[in-house]
Amino acid sequence: MFAPFASSWSKAFSPRIVTLVGALLFSLGNILASFGTRLWHFVLCQGIILGLGTCMSYIPAVTVAPGWFDSWRGVAMGVVLSGTGVGGVFWAPILRLLNSSIGFRDTLRLTGAMSFVLIAASASILRWDPASMLRNQREFRATSRGQMGVPLVNWRIVKSRKFLAQATGAVLQASAYYTPIYFFSTYSRLLGYTAASGANFIAASNASSAAGKVVLGLVADRFGRLNTLFICTVISAVTALGFWLPSTLSVGEEKSRTLFAIFSVTYGIFAGAYISLFPTALVELFGVQNFSSVNGFLYMLRGLGSLIGTPTGGVLLRGGSSLPAMAIGYEKLSSMVGILMAGAAGAVLWVRIESADFHAWKWRM
Repeated sequence: MFAPFASSWSKAFSPRIVTLVGALLFSLGNILASFGTRLWHFVLCQGIILGLGTCMSYIPAVTVAPGWFDSWRGVAMGVVLSGTGVGGVFWAPILRLLNSSIGFRDTLRLTGAMSFVLIAASASILRWDPASMLRNQREFRATSRGQMGVPLVNWRIVKSRKFLAQATGAVLQASAYYTPIYFFSTYSRLLGYTAASGANFIAASNASSAAGKVVLGLVADRFGRLNTLFICTVISAVTALGFWLPSTLSVGEEKSRTLFAIFSVTYGIFAGAYISLFPTALVELFGVQNFSSVNGFLYMLRGLGSLIGTPTGGVLLRGGSSLPAMAIGYEKLSSMVGILMAGAAGAVLWVRIESADFHAWKWRM
């Protein structure tokens, strides 16, 4: 939700400085949490401080990267953002192992130190492409307050129907996207898997997500980024309603395990690809010159969406202690994810229609 500021400050100062501050906050949030003894300690450290650190580490990278690429922007962003999947493959089993061997407090301290080194190293290579650097300098000169006067968003674009459609899809997709990931481990235990297997489900989903971002980035460069974004969102809805939901109706049977395993992989591929295609679609819709401000504002809206989806999912699961009650809770949860994804697909189609050139021999983008 702090993304507009992180994006604006990346233009006003530099993406390196913003990312280095993010590295410090990210590390600080983990290390301070290791000394926590009350719930509010963890809310402050891992909710607020770590959240700000994540924002200021992530937003500069996704804001700077698209300007360096044109015809291969889809696959480039797929490679860049596949890091989120690769990181998940690495961290899920490692954190479980560290928690069981050295305890969660020392694990938090170790990951805090490692994260600072990794994020600070990534900051050293971040810089604007030459054309964006010139635009930023002109923007500074055009404002009476210099660098601190960089606007958070272009309000003329925000008022357009195209932006409204894209924002609607972004919020709905964010409301749905993170929810299964948070509940992968607990649901796998309901199916009879061990905690280790639950971590492996998360790792498998992240691995398929990383591969899907690259492959579908190639597809997007060939057949259109908005077209691919729409297809990925539709398939995400189909996997939730066609695999996860049926698995909740037959908990205790081998069939439910198979359906959930298929869902974990397919959801990782197609729902994860939305994350990498999202920035490329914004460039196509609003132009590279408006990308940084629009991207930051839409990420803020996605943050609001995630505040709706995952907590709502937790409420749906509350109060179920018996196997049938828990299965009903997950039935409601999987239905919610599928419906939200279907709504996001409808919003992407709306964006596609708003952006279509009906006078051309085929739809562009």
